[in-house]
Amino acid sequence: MGEERVKLASSQGKDEMRNFVRQLLNDVEAFEFMLENNWFEDDIKCIGAEQEMCLINKHYKPAYKAMDILKDFHPEWLTTELAKFNLELNLSPQVFEGNALSKMEAELRNYLSQVSEVAAKHDTRILLTGILPSLRKFDLSLDQLTPKPRYHALMTALKTLRGSDYELRLSGIDELNILHDSPLLEACNTSFQVHLQVAPQNFVKMYNIAQAITGPTLALCTNSPILFGKRLWHETRIALFAQSIDNRKTKDHLRHKSARVNFGNKWLDKSILEIYKEDILRYRILLGAEIEKNSLEAIQAGKAPKLQALQVHNGTVYRWNRPCYGISPNGKPHLRIENRVLGAGPTVLDEMANTAFWLGTMEGIADQFDDIRKYMSFDDARDNFMKGARAGMDCKFTWLNNQKISARDLTKEVLLPIARHGLQKYNIDSSDIDRYLGIIEERAKRHMNGSRWILQAYTQFQKETHSDESLTSLTAAIYNNQKQSKPAHEWPLPKLDEFHQYDPSQLLVEEFMTTDIFTLQRDDLLEFASSLMDWGDISSMPVEDEKGNLIGLITSKQILKFFAHKGKDNQDTTVGDIMYTEPRTVTQQMRIVEVIKLMKEHNLKVLPVVKGKELIGVISERNFVNMSRRLIQGMNSEA
Repeated sequence: MGEERVKLASSQGKDEMRNFVRQLLNDVEAFEFMLENNWFEDDIKCIGAEQEMCLINKHYKPAYKAMDILKDFHPEWLTTELAKFNLELNLSPQVFEGNALSKMEAELRNYLSQVSEVAAKHDTRILLTGILPSLRKFDLSLDQLTPKPRYHALMTALKTLRGSDYELRLSGIDELNILHDSPLLEACNTSFQVHLQVAPQNFVKMYNIAQAITGPTLALCTNSPILFGKRLWHETRIALFAQSIDNRKTKDHLRHKSARVNFGNKWLDKSILEIYKEDILRYRILLGAEIEKNSLEAIQAGKAPKLQALQVHNGTVYRWNRPCYGISPNGKPHLRIENRVLGAGPTVLDEMANTAFWLGTMEGIADQFDDIRKYMSFDDARDNFMKGARAGMDCKFTWLNNQKISARDLTKEVLLPIARHGLQKYNIDSSDIDRYLGIIEERAKRHMNGSRWILQAYTQFQKETHSDESLTSLTAAIYNNQKQSKPAHEWPLPKLDEFHQYDPSQLLVEEFMTTDIFTLQRDDLLEFASSLMDWGDISSMPVEDEKGNLIGLITSKQILKFFAHKGKDNQDTTVGDIMYTEPRTVTQQMRIVEVIKLMKEHNLKVLPVVKGKELIGVISERNFVNMSRRLIQGMNSEA
């Protein structure tokens, strides 16, 4: 998707699209020729990485400043991401030997320092995390899409293919069920993507190893358990990414269709080309592009082609272990495996530990097993991946030879020795091996990683205050700990009173309203309504129709007044007979201080929140009980 000149496939003429398809077929043929004739670099092994990051403001909420930062500072290694509150930097390839890992860490720290310095001039900070806890649903409107043609083309293509809103259904400790009108939900995710160069003759073996170890290596590295205030999977990125661009529709028959975000359907058998061909076979072409050069003509001229058409299509299919084609500085083509499962953060040190763990395990297993398929079924590999994403280090895996083992024991007893051997095989500095793998070992011993720390901190905050302050304080705690450069398993659990910058005066209704609401309908008996209000200790209840539209409001005061005057003999009286038919309402985009003033001015105890006519929440006096003195301070400063 780095190709800027991409176009929406459906917007191109038949001739343009046919030309793109021909170029795609030419690319496959050229790729096949290069494989058969040993054109690929196979005498060197390099590693690399891509760092995605979140931009936050002084209130620890998303800052839409990516384009402003890039206007002031645009080195070739820094680029845009899907949303205006994200950026991505690309690290230099390193030969996998000696101090390659510490060199990568030093470069990463240097680049982040430079970006942070420029960002500060725009009142913006850099945060490394898998999903930004303080992210709100309205941050994902298309207004926040980075203004680049290729992003607009991709969003339009995905939405057109789906033909309806995107639905998220996720469950963990909590449940999340929402609709969103665009696939920009994908922008919630920020990753640290690691690349490993692989010789073509070893690609099948190494790719299958990557698939086999995805679950176990992910389990110790999870770092995104919260989305929109809900505690979900330990690596919620995995499920969110899959559902955010899933264009499949629910049908009443059993036809199998693979999602564009996928782990794969089977082991690789003979060649990397199996992946590319399967992706062309399974997935419709979403984007086309103007191809400068015919890849077969480049082959005839003795030059490695860019394979632009294949790269564009590959950029619209999202395998968690993605095959990559590139051209080295010496002009030779090379192959890489890109690990896309690792989330950004919690610290640079944690990311480097994850990198060392994955690279070492890859190379260590390659030394021990000629063909991993003999020892594990593909179904177990895929199941392990889902288990690792859902439960992190709390899960149990099916390992080689059908062995059942916990994630922590597998790491300590099996994978860490293998990873150490794999790094030693390439003469990685012993001090780097000890430093990075020591972090993985301590995580397993202490049963603590980014996700577990976030879950424990947020759960404690929720006991003390409302969701927005919990999420904001959590984000602040991650930021402050990140600056200390200690790995996450050493972070102390934060305390709410440590964060003094929280300002709820700018809150919007949708960030603060109650969404778990009890409602009545017009024909409900008044006696029934009275009982419900008594059981739930509720002073007011919205009245809605069968479609969920607000049609009235009834209060306990109304009911008491009615029974005082009429007595309980009027047993057939319904809610619709006495309810307020035109209650005051607010919208989700109103600021909380405006709501407070409205309630005070009209002596209201409750305000329904509507979107159009639909009831989506309630604001009541109870919402302000836990607001603390900070709201009063914010309102006084505006007076």
